[in-house]
Parts: sequence; C-alpha cells; structure tokens
Amino acid sequence: MKNNAKYRNLYVAATSQHVGKTTTTLGLVSAYKQMGLQVGYCKPVGQKFLDLDNLKVDKDTILFADLIHFDIVPEIHSPVILGKGASERYLDNPELYDYESRILNAAHVLEKDNDLVIFEGTGHPGVGSIAEVSNAKVAHLVQAGVVMVVEGGIGSTIDMLHMATALFREKKVPIEGVILNKVLPDKLEKVHHYVNKWLINHGLELLGTIPYDQTLAYPLIRTVAEAIDGNIVYNAEYEDNRVGNILAGSLIDLSELKSSEDLLLLVSTKSINAAINKIKWLAELYNIKNCPLSGIVATGQGNIDQRTMKYIKENQLPLIRTDIDTYGAVLKISKIEVKINKNTPWKVTKAANLIEENVRLTRILEKLKM
Repeated sequence: MKNNAKYRNLYVAATSQHVGKTTTTLGLVSAYKQMGLQVGYCKPVGQKFLDLDNLKVDKDTILFADLIHFDIVPEIHSPVILGKGASERYLDNPELYDYESRILNAAHVLEKDNDLVIFEGTGHPGVGSIAEVSNAKVAHLVQAGVVMVVEGGIGSTIDMLHMATALFREKKVPIEGVILNKVLPDKLEKVHHYVNKWLINHGLELLGTIPYDQTLAYPLIRTVAEAIDGNIVYNAEYEDNRVGNILAGSLIDLSELKSSEDLLLLVSTKSINAAINKIKWLAELYNIKNCPLSGIVATGQGNIDQRTMKYIKENQLPLIRTDIDTYGAVLKISKIEVKINKNTPWKVTKAANLIEENVRLTRILEKLKM
C-alpha cells in the first residue's frame, strides 16, 4: 500500500490497559497539530462504543473528533468494532467480516488528506487476535512505525515491555521507540536511567519519560455517582466538578481543608450536619475563604437540616445520596477507572502539555520521515 503522507503512519500501542495510551495519543495529535502538521486519527479496532444515529463508533473517536475538528465517518475513523458477541460471530462466519479491507480503506483515505496519520491501538498488543486484527497485525497492515507506551517502573516495566513487543517483532513491525508514562516524580531520574540502559542494550530508543500527574486521575462527581449507584439530588448542574481527594466526615483534616478545593466529603447522612459544622468552624477559625469541597456524598438514610442545606446551596455543591454504607462507598470510589473524555477539558490540555514537555517529538518525526 502506497503511503502518500509526508511521514509514515504512527501506531500508538501499549503494554496493557490503563497505562495512558489514549492520553499519549491525544498529546501527540495535539502537539503535532501545534507544529503545523495536518494530522489524521483512527481507532482501527475498538471495543467500547457509542451509537451515533445507529452507527457504532469507538468512544475514543468522539474525543478526538472534538480535538481535531473532524466530522466522524465511522468506516474511516472507527472501522472495526469488536463489541459483545463479536468473537462468536466472527468464528462462526469469518468470511462475513473483511476487517482487513475496512482498515486498509480507512488508512488510504486518511493518508491522502494528512501529513501524518496516528492510529490508536486497543488494550494490550494481543487484543483483536480472535478476529485476526491484533495490534501487531493492524500496525503491519497499515505500514506503521510503533511507539510503545508503558507504565513507569524498572523490573516489571521491562518484563512487560519485552513480552508486549514480541508480537510486533513477530510481524516485523518497526518499533520506533518507547514512552515511559506515569513515572513517580521522585523516581523519575532513576527509572529513566535504568530503563534507558536496558533499551539501549536491546536496540530500542527511549522517546520520553512522563511524570505521573495526579490531576489526570481525578474523577468527576457524575462518575462518583454512577460508581456508588447514587443520585445527585441537589445542584446536579455541577456534576462535572472534579474530585481530587476524599474527605471522610469523621476525620476532617485541617491541612486538607487549607490546600484543596476539590475535596469530596463522604459522610453518613446522620453525621453530615456535624461534619459541615466542623468545616465551617475551621474555615472561620483559620480564615479559609474558599469552600474546599467539590461535592458531598451522604450515605444511608436520614434527614439533612436546613442550615446544612443552606451551606450546600451557597457553595453550589452537588449532593449525592446513596443507600450503601460509607465503607462500601469508599471501596467503590477507589475502583473508579478514570479516563480522559469530553467532560474533562482540563485533562486534554494537561495531556498535551505533558507530551510537549517530556516527549522527543521531533525525533519521532525524524524516524517516520519518508
């Protein structure tokens, strides 16, 4: 397949789920657009999708459409969806699913109109193998160079990286380099040094080391409500407030009140009045002018008095009510999977800044130069 773009295609893969593949892809697309390139985006194989006028589109495609400002054409930007039941359907009648042609057509269309086309992989490298469209197979199909994203560490990182790149080596897909993501700031230098040492010994290049940024892990009030089967019964219009940390109603800490405005107060309904009174008292005593809360979760049954409701109204705090107990709510909130989406614009900006500041963007282009 002839590539008419200025640069060879780029395929962003990852060693596993939740290591920052979408965040990295988002940052790369944004950065290269800022550099004046016409950038195309494709999620060739998707699993989680949304329906747009009865057309299935991978959910990440929606986010990138907003960023790059393109009208979504499902067969171009999200050509293959392996949703629920896809494995059985494919194995029963593989001749009905010409996935390769769909992906090649999408690549061909995008290459004609862009200087660089970035393909975002799905899950770990083997995802899609059941239908002969693994990440490695697709990268080979669209003749792309691969950037592998791996979560920062040393031993486990290298072990995962070596295993994950095996499929790409098998398909003889060029691995342009590695991006270390979510590296703890106090271990940045050490991790960079030792992983880079291993990469050099194995003929691979370290293209970036990105520090862990806690704000990218902040969920929204609406996400919290969904996780704990709760309802936002008051100030629901502020459901997109971010949650930086949980403030237990029984353990209200002065230092947290003074340093944050993104706290989620998690308290039993029977104790909420006392908790709010303590927050108000500490704020007045220590001259804390801004409300430190972004929302409140009230667990269990009970009534909330009018003074507390006045505080909630004055500070525009979304109030979530749930029947589960406080401990159960903490467990569910701790398991929330936080992803960048349309409702978290600050994360889009943060992701782009992290990539621009920590990834060797021009080096990637040098390696992809036709």
